[in-house]
Amino acid sequence: MNVFVDTAQITVRSGKGGDGCSHLRREKDRPKGGPDGGDGGRGGDVVVVGDPHLDTLIEFSYRAHFFAEDGGRGQAKSCHGADGAGVTVPLPIGSVVTDEDTGEVLVDIVEAGQRFVVAPGGKGGLGNEQFKGPLHQTPLESTPGEPAVERHLRIELKLIADIGLVGLPNAGKSTLLRAVSRANAKVGAYPFTTLSPQLGIADLGEDRRLIFADLPGLIEGAAQGAGLGHDFLKHVERTRAIVHLLDIAPLDGSDPVENYQAIRRELLEFSQELAEKPELVVLNKVDLLSDEEREGRIERIAGALGMKRGARPPVISGATGQGVPQMLEAAWRLAEKHETKVWGSGTR
Repeated sequence: MNVFVDTAQITVRSGKGGDGCSHLRREKDRPKGGPDGGDGGRGGDVVVVGDPHLDTLIEFSYRAHFFAEDGGRGQAKSCHGADGAGVTVPLPIGSVVTDEDTGEVLVDIVEAGQRFVVAPGGKGGLGNEQFKGPLHQTPLESTPGEPAVERHLRIELKLIADIGLVGLPNAGKSTLLRAVSRANAKVGAYPFTTLSPQLGIADLGEDRRLIFADLPGLIEGAAQGAGLGHDFLKHVERTRAIVHLLDIAPLDGSDPVENYQAIRRELLEFSQELAEKPELVVLNKVDLLSDEEREGRIERIAGALGMKRGARPPVISGATGQGVPQMLEAAWRLAEKHETKVWGSGTR
Protein backbone atom coordinates (compact mmCIF):
# COMPACT_ATOMS: atom_id res chain seq x y z
CA MET A 1 0.00 0.00 0.00
CA ASN A 2 1.38 3.40 -1.00
CA VAL A 3 0.89 5.77 1.94
CA PHE A 4 0.60 9.44 1.05
CA VAL A 5 2.80 11.63 3.25
CA ASP A 6 3.04 15.30 2.29
CA THR A 7 5.15 16.85 5.08
CA ALA A 8 8.51 15.91 6.55
CA GLN A 9 11.28 17.38 8.70
CA ILE A 10 14.89 16.45 8.03
CA THR A 11 18.32 17.56 9.20
CA VAL A 12 21.08 18.09 6.66
CA ARG A 13 24.74 18.85 7.25
CA SER A 14 27.38 19.58 4.65
CA GLY A 15 30.98 18.49 4.96
CA LYS A 16 33.56 20.63 6.76
CA GLY A 17 36.43 21.87 4.63
CA GLY A 18 39.73 20.12 5.26
CA ASP A 19 42.46 22.06 7.06
CA GLY A 20 45.46 23.32 5.16
CA CYS A 21 48.82 21.72 5.92
CA SER A 22 51.88 23.51 7.28
CA HIS A 23 55.02 21.63 6.30
CA LEU A 24 58.62 22.40 5.35
CA ARG A 25 60.24 20.03 2.91
CA ARG A 26 63.70 18.79 3.90
CA GLU A 27 65.49 16.17 1.85
CA LYS A 28 69.13 15.30 1.19
CA ASP A 29 69.04 16.52 -2.37
CA ARG A 30 66.94 19.59 -1.54
CA PRO A 31 68.38 21.31 1.53
CA LYS A 32 66.37 24.42 0.70
CA GLY A 33 63.11 22.64 -0.17
CA GLY A 34 60.91 25.18 1.54
CA PRO A 35 57.17 25.09 2.29
CA ASP A 36 55.11 22.36 0.59
CA GLY A 37 51.95 22.07 2.70
CA GLY A 38 48.92 21.35 0.48
CA ASP A 39 45.42 22.78 0.65
CA GLY A 40 42.55 21.02 2.37
CA GLY A 41 39.76 19.38 0.36
CA ARG A 42 36.29 20.85 -0.03
CA GLY A 43 33.48 19.43 2.09
CA GLY A 44 30.61 17.67 0.34
CA ASP A 45 27.37 19.47 -0.56
CA VAL A 46 23.84 18.38 0.35
CA VAL A 47 21.71 18.72 -2.76
CA VAL A 48 17.96 18.21 -3.28
CA VAL A 49 16.82 17.09 -6.72
CA GLY A 50 13.41 16.60 -8.33
CA ASP A 51 12.60 12.92 -8.94
CA PRO A 52 9.57 12.22 -11.18
CA HIS A 53 9.31 8.67 -9.83
CA LEU A 54 8.40 9.82 -6.31
CA ASP A 55 4.92 10.90 -5.24
CA THR A 56 5.14 10.92 -1.44
CA LEU A 57 7.54 11.88 1.35
CA ILE A 58 7.16 8.62 3.22
CA GLU A 59 10.86 7.77 2.82
CA PHE A 60 11.70 10.50 5.32
CA SER A 61 9.74 8.62 7.97
CA TYR A 62 12.62 6.14 8.01
CA ARG A 63 15.55 8.46 7.41
CA ALA A 64 15.70 12.04 8.63
CA HIS A 65 19.45 12.83 8.66
CA PHE A 66 21.61 13.48 5.62
CA PHE A 67 25.27 14.24 6.31
CA ALA A 68 27.92 14.82 3.65
CA GLU A 69 31.59 13.90 4.10
CA ASP A 70 34.24 16.29 5.39
CA GLY A 71 37.09 17.34 3.14
CA GLY A 72 40.46 15.73 3.72
CA ARG A 73 43.37 17.55 5.35
CA GLY A 74 46.13 18.86 3.11
CA GLN A 75 49.34 16.85 3.04
CA ALA A 76 53.04 17.41 2.55
CA LYS A 77 54.63 17.45 -0.91
CA SER A 78 51.89 19.85 -2.07
CA CYS A 79 49.24 17.14 -1.87
CA HIS A 80 45.67 18.46 -1.93
CA GLY A 81 43.27 16.92 0.55
CA ALA A 82 40.49 14.75 -0.88
CA ASP A 83 37.14 16.42 -1.49
CA GLY A 84 34.31 15.05 0.65
CA ALA A 85 31.50 13.11 -1.01
CA GLY A 86 28.22 14.98 -1.27
CA VAL A 87 24.70 13.72 -0.56
CA THR A 88 21.79 13.90 -2.98
CA VAL A 89 18.26 13.94 -1.55
CA PRO A 90 15.57 13.03 -4.13
CA LEU A 91 12.23 14.80 -3.73
CA PRO A 92 8.87 14.48 -5.49
CA ILE A 93 7.94 17.15 -8.01
CA GLY A 94 6.00 19.85 -6.18
CA SER A 95 8.11 19.81 -3.00
CA VAL A 96 8.69 23.11 -1.22
CA VAL A 97 11.81 23.17 0.97
CA THR A 98 11.85 25.64 3.87
CA ASP A 99 14.47 26.42 6.49
CA GLU A 100 12.74 25.45 9.73
CA ASP A 101 14.71 27.96 11.81
CA THR A 102 14.37 31.07 9.65
CA GLY A 103 11.18 30.33 7.72
CA GLU A 104 12.97 31.08 4.43
CA VAL A 105 11.69 29.20 1.41
CA LEU A 106 14.84 27.78 -0.16
CA VAL A 107 13.49 26.14 -3.28
CA ASP A 108 10.30 24.98 -4.96
CA ILE A 109 10.93 21.80 -6.95
CA VAL A 110 8.73 22.12 -10.02
CA GLU A 111 10.42 19.94 -12.64
CA ALA A 112 12.31 16.69 -12.93
CA GLY A 113 16.06 17.00 -12.49
CA GLN A 114 15.89 20.43 -10.84
CA ARG A 115 18.76 20.69 -8.33
CA PHE A 116 19.44 23.01 -5.43
CA VAL A 117 22.25 23.05 -2.88
CA VAL A 118 20.58 23.32 0.55
CA ALA A 119 23.85 23.00 2.49
CA PRO A 120 27.06 23.95 0.66
CA GLY A 121 30.26 22.21 1.71
CA GLY A 122 33.00 24.23 3.39
CA LYS A 123 35.98 25.34 1.34
CA GLY A 124 39.29 23.72 2.14
CA GLY A 125 41.90 25.66 4.09
CA LEU A 126 45.12 26.91 2.52
CA GLY A 127 48.43 25.16 3.06
CA ASN A 128 51.55 27.12 3.89
CA GLU A 129 52.72 26.71 0.29
CA GLN A 130 50.13 29.33 -0.65
CA PHE A 131 51.78 31.96 1.56
CA LYS A 132 55.32 31.81 0.21
CA GLY A 133 56.73 34.76 -1.70
CA PRO A 134 59.92 36.72 -2.34
CA LEU A 135 59.63 38.45 1.03
CA HIS A 136 58.20 35.51 2.94
CA GLN A 137 60.11 32.46 1.85
CA THR A 138 59.49 30.18 4.82
CA PRO A 139 55.87 30.68 5.90
CA LEU A 140 54.54 28.42 8.61
CA GLU A 141 50.96 29.65 8.60
CA SER A 142 48.04 27.69 7.19
CA THR A 143 44.29 28.17 7.45
CA PRO A 144 41.57 25.84 8.71
CA GLY A 145 38.79 24.64 6.45
CA GLU A 146 35.42 26.39 6.49
CA PRO A 147 32.88 24.90 8.90
CA ALA A 148 30.03 22.66 7.88
CA VAL A 149 26.53 24.06 7.34
CA GLU A 150 23.75 22.34 9.29
CA ARG A 151 20.11 23.05 8.58
CA HIS A 152 16.77 21.81 9.83
CA LEU A 153 14.48 21.64 6.83
CA ARG A 154 10.75 21.32 6.43
CA ILE A 155 9.58 19.69 3.22
CA GLU A 156 6.01 20.21 2.09
CA LEU A 157 4.61 18.43 -0.94
CA LYS A 158 2.02 20.31 -2.97
CA LEU A 159 0.56 18.33 -5.83
CA ILE A 160 0.89 19.88 -9.27
CA ALA A 161 -2.35 19.42 -11.20
CA ASP A 162 -4.39 21.33 -13.74
CA ILE A 163 -7.69 20.95 -11.92
CA GLY A 164 -8.41 20.63 -8.22
CA LEU A 165 -11.66 18.88 -7.29
CA VAL A 166 -13.26 20.43 -4.22
CA GLY A 167 -16.58 19.89 -2.54
CA LEU A 168 -18.26 18.48 0.52
CA PRO A 169 -17.70 14.87 1.55
CA ASN A 170 -19.77 12.53 -0.59
CA ALA A 171 -20.14 15.12 -3.37
CA GLY A 172 -18.97 12.43 -5.80
CA LYS A 173 -15.39 13.56 -6.42
CA SER A 174 -13.87 10.08 -6.29
CA THR A 175 -16.58 8.70 -8.57
CA LEU A 176 -15.93 11.48 -11.05
CA LEU A 177 -12.17 10.91 -10.93
CA ARG A 178 -12.69 7.24 -11.75
CA ALA A 179 -15.04 8.21 -14.58
CA VAL A 180 -12.57 10.60 -16.28
CA SER A 181 -9.33 8.70 -15.67
CA ARG A 182 -7.83 5.36 -14.72
CA ALA A 183 -7.28 6.43 -11.14
CA ASN A 184 -8.42 3.79 -8.67
CA ALA A 185 -9.95 6.21 -6.20
CA LYS A 186 -11.90 4.65 -3.34
CA VAL A 187 -15.67 5.07 -3.66
CA GLY A 188 -18.22 4.47 -0.92
CA ALA A 189 -21.68 5.52 0.20
CA TYR A 190 -20.34 7.37 3.22
CA PRO A 191 -18.33 10.57 3.83
CA PHE A 192 -14.53 10.77 3.77
CA THR A 193 -13.85 7.81 1.52
CA THR A 194 -10.88 9.86 0.26
CA LEU A 195 -8.33 10.19 3.05
CA SER A 196 -5.46 11.51 0.93
CA PRO A 197 -5.18 13.39 -2.38
CA GLN A 198 -5.53 11.31 -5.53
CA LEU A 199 -4.30 12.20 -9.01
CA GLY A 200 -5.97 11.19 -12.25
CA ILE A 201 -5.26 12.03 -15.89
CA ALA A 202 -8.20 12.67 -18.22
CA ASP A 203 -7.46 12.14 -21.93
CA LEU A 204 -9.48 14.55 -24.07
CA GLY A 205 -7.97 13.45 -27.38
CA GLU A 206 -6.01 15.54 -29.90
CA ASP A 207 -2.97 15.39 -27.59
CA ARG A 208 -4.91 17.10 -24.82
CA ARG A 209 -5.03 15.94 -21.24
CA LEU A 210 -5.99 17.29 -17.85
CA ILE A 211 -4.46 16.26 -14.53
CA PHE A 212 -7.11 16.19 -11.81
CA ALA A 213 -6.39 16.20 -8.07
CA ASP A 214 -9.19 14.71 -6.00
CA LEU A 215 -8.86 16.27 -2.55
CA PRO A 216 -10.47 15.04 0.67
CA GLY A 217 -13.90 16.53 1.28
CA LEU A 218 -14.11 19.87 3.03
CA ILE A 219 -16.46 20.66 5.88
CA GLU A 220 -17.28 23.89 7.66
CA GLY A 221 -14.27 24.88 9.73
CA ALA A 222 -11.75 23.13 7.47
CA ALA A 223 -9.55 26.23 7.31
CA GLN A 224 -9.13 25.97 11.11
CA GLY A 225 -8.32 22.27 10.96
CA ALA A 226 -11.75 20.63 11.19
CA GLY A 227 -12.23 17.41 9.29
CA LEU A 228 -9.63 16.38 6.71
CA GLY A 229 -9.61 19.47 4.52
CA HIS A 230 -7.10 21.66 6.36
CA ASP A 231 -4.14 19.41 5.60
CA PHE A 232 -4.98 19.22 1.92
CA LEU A 233 -6.27 22.69 0.98
CA LYS A 234 -2.65 23.58 0.19
CA HIS A 235 -2.70 21.20 -2.76
CA VAL A 236 -5.35 23.34 -4.48
CA GLU A 237 -2.86 26.25 -4.53
CA ARG A 238 -0.93 24.49 -7.31
CA THR A 239 -3.87 24.03 -9.63
CA ARG A 240 -4.72 26.25 -12.56
CA ALA A 241 -8.45 26.07 -11.87
CA ILE A 242 -10.97 24.57 -9.47
CA VAL A 243 -13.86 22.28 -10.30
CA HIS A 244 -16.32 22.74 -7.48
CA LEU A 245 -18.46 19.62 -7.43
CA LEU A 246 -21.90 20.23 -5.99
CA ASP A 247 -24.29 17.45 -5.03
CA ILE A 248 -27.59 18.49 -6.59
CA ALA A 249 -29.52 15.86 -4.61
CA PRO A 250 -27.88 15.59 -1.16
CA LEU A 251 -29.23 12.66 0.85
CA ASP A 252 -29.12 14.66 4.09
CA GLY A 253 -31.65 17.15 2.72
CA SER A 254 -29.23 20.09 2.86
CA ASP A 255 -29.46 23.01 0.46
CA PRO A 256 -26.93 22.77 -2.44
CA VAL A 257 -26.62 26.57 -2.53
CA GLU A 258 -25.75 26.74 1.17
CA ASN A 259 -23.30 23.88 0.69
CA TYR A 260 -21.62 25.82 -2.11
CA GLN A 261 -21.35 28.96 -0.02
CA ALA A 262 -19.87 27.00 2.92
CA ILE A 263 -17.03 25.68 0.74
CA ARG A 264 -16.39 29.12 -0.72
CA ARG A 265 -16.03 30.55 2.79
CA GLU A 266 -13.44 27.88 3.66
CA LEU A 267 -11.43 28.58 0.50
CA LEU A 268 -11.44 32.32 1.21
CA GLU A 269 -10.48 31.87 4.84
CA PHE A 270 -7.59 29.59 3.94
CA SER A 271 -6.15 31.83 1.22
CA GLN A 272 -7.29 34.91 -0.68
CA GLU A 273 -5.30 33.76 -3.70
CA LEU A 274 -6.94 30.35 -3.54
CA ALA A 275 -10.41 31.85 -3.40
CA GLU A 276 -9.67 33.92 -6.50
CA LYS A 277 -8.71 30.95 -8.64
CA PRO A 278 -10.97 30.40 -11.66
CA GLU A 279 -13.79 28.08 -10.72
CA LEU A 280 -16.14 25.82 -12.64
CA VAL A 281 -19.21 24.81 -10.64
CA VAL A 282 -20.46 21.39 -11.68
CA LEU A 283 -23.77 19.90 -10.55
CA ASN A 284 -23.40 16.19 -9.89
CA LYS A 285 -25.76 13.24 -9.27
CA VAL A 286 -28.35 14.53 -11.70
CA ASP A 287 -29.45 10.94 -12.31
CA LEU A 288 -31.08 10.87 -8.87
CA LEU A 289 -33.72 13.48 -9.78
CA SER A 290 -36.76 13.44 -12.02
CA ASP A 291 -36.68 15.72 -15.07
CA GLU A 292 -39.11 18.21 -13.54
CA GLU A 293 -37.33 18.38 -10.18
CA ARG A 294 -33.95 18.58 -11.90
CA GLU A 295 -34.80 21.64 -13.99
CA GLY A 296 -36.19 23.51 -11.01
CA ARG A 297 -33.05 22.95 -8.95
CA ILE A 298 -30.69 23.82 -11.78
CA GLU A 299 -32.51 27.09 -12.42
CA ARG A 300 -32.48 28.03 -8.73
CA ILE A 301 -28.78 27.20 -8.29
CA ALA A 302 -27.82 29.08 -11.46
CA GLY A 303 -29.66 32.13 -10.17
CA ALA A 304 -27.98 31.90 -6.77
CA LEU A 305 -24.59 31.73 -8.50
CA GLY A 306 -25.35 34.97 -10.32
CA MET A 307 -25.47 33.40 -13.76
CA LYS A 308 -27.28 35.21 -16.57
CA ARG A 309 -30.80 34.14 -17.43
CA GLY A 310 -30.71 31.01 -19.56
CA ALA A 311 -27.12 30.15 -18.55
CA ARG A 312 -26.49 27.05 -16.49
CA PRO A 313 -23.55 25.25 -14.94
CA PRO A 314 -22.44 21.87 -16.32
CA VAL A 315 -24.77 19.11 -15.15
CA ILE A 316 -23.35 15.61 -14.88
CA SER A 317 -23.64 12.20 -13.35
CA GLY A 318 -20.26 10.80 -12.37
CA ALA A 319 -21.89 7.39 -11.85
CA THR A 320 -23.45 7.09 -15.33
CA GLY A 321 -21.10 9.37 -17.30
CA GLN A 322 -23.89 11.72 -18.35
CA GLY A 323 -22.52 15.15 -19.27
CA VAL A 324 -18.94 14.25 -18.30
CA PRO A 325 -17.38 14.83 -21.77
CA GLN A 326 -18.96 18.29 -21.95
CA MET A 327 -17.74 19.08 -18.44
CA LEU A 328 -14.19 18.05 -19.40
CA GLU A 329 -14.25 20.41 -22.37
CA ALA A 330 -15.40 23.28 -20.14
CA ALA A 331 -12.66 22.48 -17.64
CA TRP A 332 -10.08 22.37 -20.44
CA ARG A 333 -11.08 25.80 -21.73
CA LEU A 334 -10.92 27.23 -18.21
CA ALA A 335 -7.51 25.70 -17.45
CA GLU A 336 -6.05 26.85 -20.77
CA LYS A 337 -6.79 30.47 -19.89
CA HIS A 338 -4.80 30.33 -16.69
CA GLU A 339 -1.22 29.17 -16.33
CA THR A 340 0.01 27.71 -13.06
CA LYS A 341 1.63 30.28 -10.80
CA VAL A 342 4.72 28.71 -9.23
CA TRP A 343 6.51 30.64 -6.48
CA GLY A 344 9.87 30.26 -4.86
CA SER A 345 11.42 28.17 -7.61
CA GLY A 346 15.13 28.21 -8.22
CA THR A 347 18.26 26.25 -8.91
CA ARG A 348 21.74 26.46 -7.62
